Formats: sequence, structure tokens, C-alpha cells
Amino acid sequence: MAGTATMATSSPIPHTDSSHPSNPIPEEPLKTRAVSITALSQQSVESSLNTVFTNDNSSDIDTTPSTPMSDQDSDASVQELSDRQHGQKSRRRRRASTMLVSQDTPDAKLFLQGEGGATQMFQKACCGGGCCMLKELKQRPALTSRDSVREPNTHAYTSLNLRLNAALGLESELTELAELPEKTVSFESLKADSSTQATQHDKHPPNFVKPHPPYDVFSAPLYHARELTKPGAEKRTFHFDIDVTDYPEEGGDVEFRVGGAIGVCAPNDPKLVDQIFDRLGVPKFVRDKPVLLKTTKGRWPTIWGEDEARELVTTRRELLTWCTDIQSYPPTKQLFRLFAEHASDADEKQILYYLSSAQGQATFCDLRTGPYLTLLQLLHAFPSSMPPLEYLLGTLNQLMPRFYSLSQDPLVSHEREGDKGRRLIEVAVSVHESADWQGGNRTGVGSGFLERLAMQVVEAEKNGIDPKDLDLRVPMFRGLMANPLARQFVTDGPMLLIGAGVGVAPFRGFVHRRLKSANCANKVWVLQGVRDSLVDELYAGDWGVHEDKVKKVVQSRKAESRYVQEEVRAQADLVWFIINALDGRVFVCGSSKGMGEGVEAALIDVAIGKGGLNKDEAKAFWEEKKEAGQYIAETW
Repeated sequence: MAGTATMATSSPIPHTDSSHPSNPIPEEPLKTRAVSITALSQQSVESSLNTVFTNDNSSDIDTTPSTPMSDQDSDASVQELSDRQHGQKSRRRRRASTMLVSQDTPDAKLFLQGEGGATQMFQKACCGGGCCMLKELKQRPALTSRDSVREPNTHAYTSLNLRLNAALGLESELTELAELPEKTVSFESLKADSSTQATQHDKHPPNFVKPHPPYDVFSAPLYHARELTKPGAEKRTFHFDIDVTDYPEEGGDVEFRVGGAIGVCAPNDPKLVDQIFDRLGVPKFVRDKPVLLKTTKGRWPTIWGEDEARELVTTRRELLTWCTDIQSYPPTKQLFRLFAEHASDADEKQILYYLSSAQGQATFCDLRTGPYLTLLQLLHAFPSSMPPLEYLLGTLNQLMPRFYSLSQDPLVSHEREGDKGRRLIEVAVSVHESADWQGGNRTGVGSGFLERLAMQVVEAEKNGIDPKDLDLRVPMFRGLMANPLARQFVTDGPMLLIGAGVGVAPFRGFVHRRLKSANCANKVWVLQGVRDSLVDELYAGDWGVHEDKVKKVVQSRKAESRYVQEEVRAQADLVWFIINALDGRVFVCGSSKGMGEGVEAALIDVAIGKGGLNKDEAKAFWEEKKEAGQYIAETW
């Protein structure tokens, strides 16, 4: 993703005839004129616009069964430029249908800066652990060598970077301990004559895991996979072709479409699951033995459903692999209390009680706001604690699906040579990677799972094996959420698609779709932010059109040291032309904390520099464009 606005020095908005004199943008932006809108006159301007433009039914929302982004889709423009533009076209050469502007930018890494860690920022933000009140640990007389707490001498514990209160001792009074988690999960042996047996699932979740009942998770064959980035890229990104030819009908107008998404029910890494079993002392012959699971309340182990008691036949491995998140959430006080109750070492027990008490809230908060911790790391950090698996399963979070946007127009996928008769969807996935306590790196649940599949494809091809013979599967379902990028518009105007990193993937589908329309020439621009054009640019030369129809301007971040939001400022003429054109739209896709915030700030600067607005008026301008469906952002 792109960097934040604070990490790059903002460049001034160009006031020349062209934002890039050495690399002119298409002719439309060259003659834009500024329109000044003040807060006091906004209502009168809107009123006058209604007399100039008619926008009845100018845009529609698709019929996907989801909540629309807004109730109204007014596409009124601020100014009419077409008459002036027609005069220019006779004297200028026609440009390509699509212009791809590729900008190299580093991934945003937001750090909370300040002395003393998270404990000094209670008044600014909450860590989410309910620790906004800190109670002091009562000072005791000088501690003897045995009364003081001895911290575990393990690498896993050291990696936690705990800052214990120096006054903490084995006899220290700790108050307001978190309640011991209620036991909501239990296992019972199946009767010998029971006809109900669990089905082992190594490629697909058990049938009680449902994304949106009554529909099941679909076991989609992986048709092909390839790496989009080159060696040396800061983030590895893979492209996946997934076969949904046999995806079941769900009724109504439900279909894969441009801007849509899929949910992937990714399993935990099998090696990590076995390491947890080993650490908890669960015998190997028990891990895959069918048992009767009983819960007293909640939705677990299903994804969605009623909050009620359940009885299911399953295995311990299924539950830990497909239903329990063991690495994506920061630990809770209840989890530390559970660890404390089952710790046999007195020093470890006291530290764990401290982390779940009012006196240890500062240390607990620092722990939650630091790097994510895995269950395996905590089990190794406090080796004397071995909580029963049933208690852990009832305390940890549900393993939820990971969502990925489609990177193509699904309606054209079957038209590709060699793929006729198969319906394919395409997604691009960047591997989320972070430092691991064992000295290496660990990947995210979803991206790590998909990378393992992709590497099997790559290895098979190296050995001359058809990847389809491996029978690789992606457990997935069609997303039903309201995706603003999936909207359908009745009227066409110029579009600017701004994305960074894998955020540019959904725009590839827009290009596929709009290049099929005869009236879309000179109307689509893609502003792509990447880190290094030599290794990080996604879909270079693979936008579904011939290379001579694509105009790309690649500016290496290593040379320019610019972020994608700086390129937005540099392309101010283009941005201002599009957003003020009839049915013109600006789309933004990427990280909300990095690229999204930076681009929005840049768009405000464009409105100030090109429209003669002050900051408040510029913010109001873009808010109006959001309400009118002309400024659409999909950030996460």
C-alpha cells in the first residue's frame, strides 16, 4: 500500500497548463477552469445546477441482495466542459482508451510515537481491552530474593517485552481480576454403536461451517496461480484463477460481477495446529478421533447462525484448524486469567494474574497495542500453563473468512482461449507477513494459506506436472456485502481509478468492462501506486487489452521518493477535470490507514488549489461528491 501523508512531504498543486509538462496528460484537463464554492453559497449553487443538468435515474445500484451505499445517486456536475473540449479534439491526436499511470510508493507503516508506550495515551485512544483505569500496585517493604517475581527465562517470554512493576512480588495484592471464562464447550465420547461419524476435512471445512445459511462453503478447484511480483519485492503478491463453473445457484439476481468479492474460509497452518496440540499434551490418536461436541451458547463453531446451544460430531483437529483463530487477535484478560488458573509455576501464575488485574492494566495495554501474539507464543512464554483444550476453544475468537475483491470482469473470463466452457474468477492476494517470536516471519491466515497453494502450483509446473492434477481447492463463497465498487451506472462519464498495491486489482475489472463500450474512449485513467516498478507493479501489460491501447507512465519511487497521494496532487488538472465533468467519477481503493487517508488529503488539496476553496469548503465539496455517487472509496 502507499505511504501516509505524514511520511511524505506534500508537493504543491501545479498551476501550469499541464500537471506534467514533460509527460502531457490527455487533452481534456488542459483547459479546466476553477469553480469557487463557498460554504454560504453551496445551497444556491446546488439549486442552479438543478436548472442546468437533469439527473433523473442517472445512475443505478446493482441488484445484488445487499444494502446500497447511499439512498440517492445524484450525478450533477459542478461545471460543463464538453463544449470547450470538442473544439480541442480536432487539433489533437486521439489518445488510447485507457491511461495507466503507475507510481512507485512504499507500504504505509503507521507507528504510535511517544515515550513510555501505550500507557501514556489512555486519554487519546483505547486499546480495546477495557483497561482505561489503572490502579497502583501497593508498595511493599524491600522484597527478599524469593519474594520477588522471577520472570521465565525463555525466548518466547522475552519476545513479549513485558514491563512489570518493580514492586510486583509473589505476595502482592492484586484486585479486580478478570473473571474466569465460563466453560461453554465440552467433549463427549461417541457410543460404540453410533452411526454418526465425523468426516475428516483436510481441504475443506466441516459442513457445519456455513457463510450464509442455508448455503454451504463451495470447494472451488484452483485452476491456476502465479506470482505477480518479482524477487526482491517488499510484499509478495499472487494471482489466482478459481474455477466456479459448478458454483450452486443461490436464487435471485445473484452473480459474480465486476467489483464483487469472495470470502475464503482459510484453515490454520497444519504445522502450527500440531505444534499447539504438542504443547497442550493432546495425544496424536485423540486429535482425529470423532467426538460429540456440546456448546451451551453462542454461534461457535459455525461462522454465522443463531446464538444457541449446539451438538455436533467433529474432531479436535477440525475445530482447531477451521473454527478457532489462533493468531489474529490480541490476547484478552480472560485468556490470561485462564492461563493463570492452569499454571503450576508460582512465578508464572503471579505474572499471569498481574496481566489480568487492575494493577497490571498498563502492562496489559502495552501488550495489546504491540505486535499481534499467537496462541503458540503464549504457551511457550508460560510453559507451566496447559489449559484444557475445551476451555481454550470457548475463550478464543471464531476463525472468520477473509474477503478478496475480484480482479477481472467475470463475464469475460470464459472467453479466453483455452478456457472456454469453464467459468473462472480471478483475485490478487498480497501476503501479509510479520516478524515471528521464533526469529523468522509468519504469514496471515488467509494470505498464508493461499500462498501455500500457489507455491504448490509453481513447484508442480517446475517438475512438469499439470497443477490441475493436484486437486487443489479453495473453500470460498460469493460475498454478499455491499461493495461500492460493484455499482452499475446507467450513464457514462470519465473515471479516475486510484489504487495502491493490491488495491488496484479490482480496477482491472473496470478496465475490462469499460473497454467493451464504444463510448468509453479517452474516459478511463488508472493511477497505480507501487513501491518499485521493476518488481512490484501488478498486472503490467495484463489489463485485458492490447499493449498499444495502454499508456503507462512508470515513475520509480526509488528515484522520485513520492507516494501515490503526491501523484494525485501532481495530476491535479486531471483530477479536477474528471470530478467536475458530467457523470465523472473518482474511485479509490486501498488501505484506509495509509493510502486512503493520504489520497483523501490530496484530493482536498486539489479542490483548494484548482477550485479556489478553503479547507472546510474543500471537505464539503468531496462530501457532496460522495453523496452524489461521484467519489467512491473502498478502503480497509
